[in-house]
Amino acid sequence: MTSNLVRAIDNIVDFVLPRQCIACGERLAAAERWLCTNCMMRLSLTNAHTIDENPIEKNFWTVMPIERVTSFFFYDSELAQRLLFRLKYQHCPDIGTFLARMMAQQILDDDAAARQTDGERRGMFDGIDVIVPVPLHWKRRFTRGYNQSDFVARGISEVTGLPIDRKAVRRVVNNVTQTRLTHQQRRDNVKGIFQLVHPERIRGKHVLLVDDVITTGSTIAECALEMMKAGDVRFSVISLAYAGDKFHV
Repeated sequence: MTSNLVRAIDNIVDFVLPRQCIACGERLAAAERWLCTNCMMRLSLTNAHTIDENPIEKNFWTVMPIERVTSFFFYDSELAQRLLFRLKYQHCPDIGTFLARMMAQQILDDDAAARQTDGERRGMFDGIDVIVPVPLHWKRRFTRGYNQSDFVARGISEVTGLPIDRKAVRRVVNNVTQTRLTHQQRRDNVKGIFQLVHPERIRGKHVLLVDDVITTGSTIAECALEMMKAGDVRFSVISLAYAGDKFHV
């Protein structure tokens, strides 16, 4: 089937069943997917990957051997919150993959541009051996139908070519949601919820931990602490959203 015929079929389908922006409901243009251009431009990007020792990274300094940390956008707007709600609770896991591809490509492009002036600058994905999405307990995964972090990991993998490991660690406690908990309550709530299953899969590796949103980082830190039992493990962290205090580049 030729590309022209494929485009023609797509145009007919779009005319009969017009695609809508999942955020505002407006009809999508032919080149748009999931989000319209207006909604995409309304997202407040962190650009944290361009900042050495950025504020998101500082959440992890005292708890785990951390290399680099970034999030795509701030979780401070109704739009951002709506996107994450659709991703987690309204059976739209592919939006996570779509946003993650955009995030990963922007990071790669920005890192490439930065190397033109600083040839020794570390890129966000440099030296990473494997991507590990933060696991979801089987009961919650059964209810939801998927692990949203896994779909975010897929998007990053598609752009970077990095492999994904879903077997090294698992979630063994179906803890209550972190929503509305204080910082200390969040830390207490995640104690012992992960179990390292295959230490040989991550021993001596640089792991990219992936989640949908970082608030205090307690869940990710607890996952990393369990994985550190494998020995000589280093971590970088990435998420779609950051729910901490807003900062500027």
